[in-house]
Amino acid sequence: MAGGPIRRTRFAPSPTGLLHLGHAYAALVAAREASPGQFLLRIEDIDRDRCKPEYEAAILQDLAWLALDWQQPVLRQSDRMAAYRAALDQLAPLCYPCRCRRGDIRAALSAPQEGALPAGPDGLVYPGTCRGRALADAGPEDVIRLDVARAFAALGLDRIGFRDEAILPGQDHVLTRDQFLEGIGDVILSRRGMGTSYHLAVVVDDAAQEISVVTRGKDLFDSTWIHVLLQKLLNLPTPLWHHHRLIRDDAGRRLAKRDDARAIRHYREAGAGPQDIRRMVGL
Repeated sequence: MAGGPIRRTRFAPSPTGLLHLGHAYAALVAAREASPGQFLLRIEDIDRDRCKPEYEAAILQDLAWLALDWQQPVLRQSDRMAAYRAALDQLAPLCYPCRCRRGDIRAALSAPQEGALPAGPDGLVYPGTCRGRALADAGPEDVIRLDVARAFAALGLDRIGFRDEAILPGQDHVLTRDQFLEGIGDVILSRRGMGTSYHLAVVVDDAAQEISVVTRGKDLFDSTWIHVLLQKLLNLPTPLWHHHRLIRDDAGRRLAKRDDARAIRHYREAGAGPQDIRRMVGL
């Protein structure tokens, strides 16, 4: 494991809204899984259009109210753009620019096939329309994609794997190159107006913070394949993973930031205490 015998975990919210019960559960699990190691906080604020300073302030207040304590300083992705550019430069020989929009991808996948379109952790699986373009031709409206087939070839691998201590602990989860191509496709490493992507930034930051156990919801399980591939390409350590259950509403839907009524702030204002929140999320 990265970082030696001390378990280092992190909670990495985006300041695009108030934290809800699902966030509380994720933060509490991350802190629990670090014990007796180190629990870190990271603010994932690369989406400059949606991230707001008032939401970041609310995140810090809510986590402190939950009696969580994290190492300082707090890492902010907006301060890390040089590190992401360096990683993207390292991966440049395996990348290409893509000008396709969602409608273009849907149209390319729809003809001539029928039925459900292939979808992965980032939406529709990209069909490779721009794969032949040279990176030198990239324009300001292009995203940068990883050519996954070339990436596997560069590593000399036909499959990748990782271990999860919450899902089938002690066993390897394995995905072949062909399964990756069919179910995930050529992932975006740099989005328009961002200079990076969630996948690239989280891999670079987990290594920089020496995270040894990545805790997060089961909804991100399929994204883990992307992160393991990037870790291998960038020669970064692959941590242990802990994909935990999700907190859902009465209809069984995963909580999202649109569920403002379940925001931690509202429970606080209604007189709830930290132990009430732990009870609500099953801790």
